[in-house]
Amino acid sequence: MVTMPKRFGMFVHWGPYALYGWQEQIRMRRGIGRAEYARTAAGFNPQKYDPEAWVLMAKEAGMEYICFTTKHHDGFCMWNTAQTDFNIVKTSGRDVLAELAEACRKHGLALSLYYSIPDWNHPCGYNSLSTHQCEPEAGDTPDSEAYREYVRAQVKELLTGYGPIYTWFWDIPPKIDDPSMNEYVRSLQPGILINDRGWSEGDFSTPERSVPDGDTFPRFTEACQSVGAQSWGYRENEDWFTPAFLAQSMDKILLMGGSYLLNVGPDKDGMIPERAVQIVRKVGQWYQAIREAFSEGVIPSAVLQTGAAWTSNRENTWYLHTKNSLISSGLSLAPWNTMPKEAVLLNTGEEVECIVETYPEDYTGTFGVNRPAVLHLRSLPVSDMPLVIRLIF
Repeated sequence: MVTMPKRFGMFVHWGPYALYGWQEQIRMRRGIGRAEYARTAAGFNPQKYDPEAWVLMAKEAGMEYICFTTKHHDGFCMWNTAQTDFNIVKTSGRDVLAELAEACRKHGLALSLYYSIPDWNHPCGYNSLSTHQCEPEAGDTPDSEAYREYVRAQVKELLTGYGPIYTWFWDIPPKIDDPSMNEYVRSLQPGILINDRGWSEGDFSTPERSVPDGDTFPRFTEACQSVGAQSWGYRENEDWFTPAFLAQSMDKILLMGGSYLLNVGPDKDGMIPERAVQIVRKVGQWYQAIREAFSEGVIPSAVLQTGAAWTSNRENTWYLHTKNSLISSGLSLAPWNTMPKEAVLLNTGEEVECIVETYPEDYTGTFGVNRPAVLHLRSLPVSDMPLVIRLIF
C-alpha cells in the first residue's frame, strides 16, 4: 500500500469571488462579464488577513500542510506576478502568498499550491476541449500554446519565489496531452508531488467530495472536501457539513491509505468564518486523539465481519473504527472470540469493557448453542464522531 507522506491538510479557496459571498465560480455561473468582474475585483483589499492565525488554526487541528489557491478559474492571481496586473498586489499592496509561506515556515507546516488551468481573464485561455470555461469575449484569441507559455512563466514565479513546495495541484484537466508541463514543474522543484488534473498523469489522485469504494488506494491519493456543502470559496448562506460527517469521510479515506485535504473559504477581509473554524477544530480534536491508528505500518484489514466497523492492524495491535453512530452501547466482534490484553478507546483514552460470551439469540432452546462465543465490547459512549478502539492481543 502506498500513502501520501502527509495525512491531513487544509485547503484554502480565496480570491475576489469572496466579495460576492456566493460561490467561487460566480462569474461563469451568473454570466458576469470580464470588465464587470474586474471592477469588483479592484476592490479586493483584505484588511484583516492574518496568515499566522490560519497556520496556527491548522496546526492546532493536527494538519501538516496548507494548499493555497494561487489562481482560481477567474484568473485573479494571489501573488506578486509580473505576468498580469490582475493580481492581489495591485488591489491591496500585499503579496498574501509570501506572507502565508513565511507563516508556514515559522510554524513548521508544508506549503502546497493550487493552480487553475481554466483562466477566464486571459485572452488566450479559452479551451473548447475542457470544462469550466467562459465563452471568449471580443478581442480574445484562444491559443493553447500561447496560454501554456503564460502558465509556464507563472509556474516559474511560484516555484522559485516562495520556498519549498510540497504538492502542486492543477485543477480541471485540459484534455490536451503535454507531459512537458509536469516535467517543467519538477525541474523547478525536483521533490514536488503533482496531482492528476494537468496535461499528463501526475503522482497522485484527487477524488473530490466523495469517498471511493474499496479497501485501499492503488496509488497516492489525496481526497478533498470542503466544510461547506455548496461552495469552496466564501458563501454567506452556506450549509455547513457536520463534523461527524467530515470525520466519517476522513476516517475511511485515511484507512484506505490516503490523505485528507479539508477546505475553508475566507471572507473578503481574509477572515475564516467562525463556523468553519469550529468545524475544523472539532474534526481536528477527533483526529489528534485517534491519529495513532494511521501511523506507519498500520494497514487496512477485512478480518472483522461486521457492518458496524472497519479494522486495521499492525502485527498484534488492531484498530476498530465505527462506521456510523452506534445504535447501541455494545459491539459484537465476530469472528474474534478471545480476550484482548488491552482495549482502549482512543477518543478518550479510557479502557473498554470486554467479555467473551454467547449472545442470547445464539441459543436455540433445547437444541443448545448453534453459534460460538464472540468478543463483546460493552458500555461504549454515545458519540456522533467515529469511535476508534485499540485492541492488543
